[in-house]
Amino acid sequence: MILCERPYWLPLGACCLGTLLGACMRVGPDFQPQHESWSEHWSSASIEQVTSVATQPNAQPDARQWWRVFGDENLEQLIAAADANNGDLKIAALRVIEARAQLGIALAGRYPQVQQANADVLASARKRHDGFDPRSGAYFQYGLGFSIGWELDFWGRFSRAIESADASFFAAQDNREDALVLVHAQVADTYFTLRTTEARLRIARENAQLQKRSYDITQKLFKSGETDELDLQQAKTQYLGTLSSIPVFESQIAVARHALCGLLGRPPGPLPELDVQPAKAGFVPLIDHAVLQDVPARLLLRRPDVRAAEQQMAAQSALIGVAKADLYPSVSLVGSLVWSASSLAGAPSTLAVVGGPSITWNLFDHGRITNNVRVQDARLQQLIVAYQETVRDAAREADDAATALNAALQRDTILHDAQGAAQRSLTLANTIYREGYSDFQRVLDAQRALSAQQDAFVVNRGNAVSSLIALYKAVDGGWDLEQQPLIDPATRAQMQRRTDWGDLLDEPPSPSAAQSPGNQPDGPTR
Repeated sequence: MILCERPYWLPLGACCLGTLLGACMRVGPDFQPQHESWSEHWSSASIEQVTSVATQPNAQPDARQWWRVFGDENLEQLIAAADANNGDLKIAALRVIEARAQLGIALAGRYPQVQQANADVLASARKRHDGFDPRSGAYFQYGLGFSIGWELDFWGRFSRAIESADASFFAAQDNREDALVLVHAQVADTYFTLRTTEARLRIARENAQLQKRSYDITQKLFKSGETDELDLQQAKTQYLGTLSSIPVFESQIAVARHALCGLLGRPPGPLPELDVQPAKAGFVPLIDHAVLQDVPARLLLRRPDVRAAEQQMAAQSALIGVAKADLYPSVSLVGSLVWSASSLAGAPSTLAVVGGPSITWNLFDHGRITNNVRVQDARLQQLIVAYQETVRDAAREADDAATALNAALQRDTILHDAQGAAQRSLTLANTIYREGYSDFQRVLDAQRALSAQQDAFVVNRGNAVSSLIALYKAVDGGWDLEQQPLIDPATRAQMQRRTDWGDLLDEPPSPSAAQSPGNQPDGPTR
């Protein structure tokens, strides 16, 4: 320990400290990406059939805003409203703020910490025993002191902790982008489910009207004795069966509207966004291919959930180093500054500075530290497997969506022709029946076939749209952040009323999809 009246040693100590810190090592593994060989060159025949890679760098619409391919202003308004009010997106953004604050905690570890500070004032009285002294009486003693400690980062404990917090911060940003992907896909899928159900409801109502006319005709013929009761009951059965499907479709439409309200952060109620283009009601578009900005293999690795999984691996890898640092001695610089004085005339004031190194080493931990290192390593291996599973699931999702889209596109032409044939069959059946060349059963069969083919055609169109949405979602589409503030003004104001947030509520830098987690500087500065 060193005792001196003035801290002459501080400038020299600072120079020596800089040299020591520069020579410090970091224990634990440096993060290594875990890309499997197949993921670098993966391709799919199904995806190649239904996609094309944009030849222009700024090809529109950008896959990050893939919903614009439908040219539907209703959908665009719904997605804009979801971006502003969806609860899952707000939570994901707040987790980014939380991760920034956690990173600030980690950054604070590299600086000196005041361990104790105190101040005191004592009042005392003194009386001489050898007679009265007019100078005797009350007096005060003052004291002020604080202790400071600075643990040197010899083994990289703090730098690894910062590395882990940094990766966790960018994982939170990637998770926010993944939440955007999911919400955009859910809004679009629910919207077109609504439109598909509206189209099916229209078909059911049209066929119910058609079958009602047939039922009325058979009723009149039965009453006049020109036909038997069988034709009447068959016509009635078919008409009522179709009529019974109408409440089901109406209920499905209401449920889809409620789901949209939930995605937009609202209670069930009106959706004015659906009235922007009224003509889109019951319209299901057909888009025969997806335009991608890169080949699928690279797009899969740039998916937000894949990047988040990789950042989580990097964060856990750094925690192994934090745990390993406990195996080595901890070297700290500690010091105290104490000042004392008295109100007594002639009493001196004193200023004392005490400082020196402190070494602690937990030699007898009975395997606790070693097993903690093993725990952290096992967790890293779990995240490696989870990352590889995430990449495989991403490839499967893309391939499944492309396969389903390709099948729906092939069925579309067939079902369109079948719908036309069913319409023509009904016309011929009505003609032949009126001329008396066939019984009413052929008319009923033709009506049933027309209703089934029309419904199948619309359902297949809805499946094609759903598959296209799933394909864009699977290949890194839908995480546009250009117009999305991290925190909306109302939430920002509410949080600032409770807590001093400094600049943490400002927009953080967006993580680059091409940036490797293992080569990131300290702090959210990218």
